[in-house]
Amino acid sequence: MKAMVLSSPRSIEEGPLQFAELPPPKPQPGEILLRVRACGICHTDLHIVEGEVRAKLPLIPGHQIVGLEESTGRRLGIAWLHRSCGQCPYCRSGRENLCDHAQFTGLHVHGGYAEYAVVPTDFAVPIPDPFTDAAAAPLLCAGIIGYRALRLSGIQPRQRLGLYGFGASAHIAIQIARHWDCEVTVATRSYEHQQLARELGAEWVGRSEDVPRESLDAAIIFAPAGRLVSEALAALRKGGTLALAGIYMTPIPELPYERLYQERVLRSVANATRDDARELMRLASEIPLRTETQTFSLADANHALLALKHSRLRAAGVLLP
Repeated sequence: MKAMVLSSPRSIEEGPLQFAELPPPKPQPGEILLRVRACGICHTDLHIVEGEVRAKLPLIPGHQIVGLEESTGRRLGIAWLHRSCGQCPYCRSGRENLCDHAQFTGLHVHGGYAEYAVVPTDFAVPIPDPFTDAAAAPLLCAGIIGYRALRLSGIQPRQRLGLYGFGASAHIAIQIARHWDCEVTVATRSYEHQQLARELGAEWVGRSEDVPRESLDAAIIFAPAGRLVSEALAALRKGGTLALAGIYMTPIPELPYERLYQERVLRSVANATRDDARELMRLASEIPLRTETQTFSLADANHALLALKHSRLRAAGVLLP
């Protein structure tokens, strides 16, 4: 099979992913073999490729995988959570996203920058019929983590939500928030992302240093920039929650205590559960969600990640084998 392989993390400008011909993976008992139809690219992939998140090498990245089961032709997805142990205190309390022995797709096991991938049967995600392969791919991480971040932010219908950064996750999260009749403000430096935010119903759009006219009930930071924490807290009302949705963030600068005071909550969002995936897929059909995608060939994975790094994608990039 054709695959893009990471052997040594380096700046994406150096083209660290190498094209290779490899034997297709062999599913073990309890696993499914999928022929990959589409694989979304993600900031997490970029952090892994550039070495900001350490992975098991050599590695085929990619964890937003849509494919066909070889034996039945069913269309299924593979998300970030590859498997959990089911036995640790976190798994037993419904928090398998925090499992002590979890494995993650495209981090600990090979992912979808390839023509084939395997997934444990219990962790395969059914793909809603209305979505094309390319449109469905971003739902499998950008959508799922955006949905979990919304839940953990505590946002309620008809409240005011702030989104910081407006890439693949945020452009899905805003649609869910608008479905809940929330007012949404968006802070992003990209003019094209500002335009998309307005198209998707943002009530206010500006840069992070601009303070919205009214305080926020909750906020989510999608951009991996620690400096945004203080700015987002400044816009948050008393008792509000700021959720950090990324797996990686640059250092958070020292901030005055009054930014956090008055029972404001600062919390991270780590991974997601299978329940998150199921609920997001139900919502995706119900709303229905619209994903903005730009497609690339598998061999152009380095170029696609470079465009992601420099905010040259309108929303979500997707590789087509």
